[in-house]
Amino acid sequence: MYYIDPHIHMVSRTTDDYETLAKMGCVALSEPAFWAGFDRGSVDSFRDYFRQLTETEPKRAAQFGIQHFTWLCINAKEAENVSLSREVLAMIPEFLDCPNVLGIGEIGLNKNTKNEATIFLEHVELAVRHNQQILIHTPHLEDKYQGTRMILDMLCGDSRIDRSRVLVDHVEEHTIGPVLEAGFWAGMTLYPITKCTPQRAADMIEKYGPERLMANSAGDWGPSRPTAIADLILELRRRGHSDAAIRRVVYENPVEFFSQSARFDFTHPDARQTSV
Repeated sequence: MYYIDPHIHMVSRTTDDYETLAKMGCVALSEPAFWAGFDRGSVDSFRDYFRQLTETEPKRAAQFGIQHFTWLCINAKEAENVSLSREVLAMIPEFLDCPNVLGIGEIGLNKNTKNEATIFLEHVELAVRHNQQILIHTPHLEDKYQGTRMILDMLCGDSRIDRSRVLVDHVEEHTIGPVLEAGFWAGMTLYPITKCTPQRAADMIEKYGPERLMANSAGDWGPSRPTAIADLILELRRRGHSDAAIRRVVYENPVEFFSQSARFDFTHPDARQTSV
């Protein structure tokens, strides 16, 4: 079955991982800007990173028939540095017309601090000003519910935001309801230890239905599994879900959401002439 991974950090993966994803059925992915495993010290380091996301990663992915899309921001872990964050925000428009850039993300909160909230709102302002979609990072573990509520309150307080163009990621059982009820898209991140297992994701799909719901692997620096969506497909098949119902979550929903960006120039794999 073809699938799309809407949130995976391929800069932290080897080229062999691209090949494995292609063999598992991944035909496209989107890579939000995120933490590099350490705090960067200058705007130029982010400029180089954005070049990696817009120039290098699409070429690595294309070797295996995978289309690569990306999002740009300074992530919540580094947003505590307000002066650096504002330098990065001022630089981001240089890259917004790159052909694989879908919007602003992953923005959000890490420790739910005042500085993080300030930079979050300035990212939102940038997205609104440039008519960009938004991809949201919600905090980890004990900070998740409070941080998610803070994010939803800030987003819902801005009447300019089209909620159908916002994906709120890393939802879990206690946050998925408020996200969907507010009219946003929700992303379930499948991790082997934290966040959400394929079994828990299947439970949420069965409880809430497939509308405005996606699954992703994140595949970042910590313990993660880049083929986690294939694990979810297997779990849903084991439970008796039809391929048509599974395809809605792992392929059709990402296409529907990303198609709201003018730069989502996606070609169905059956229409491509490429070799892997």
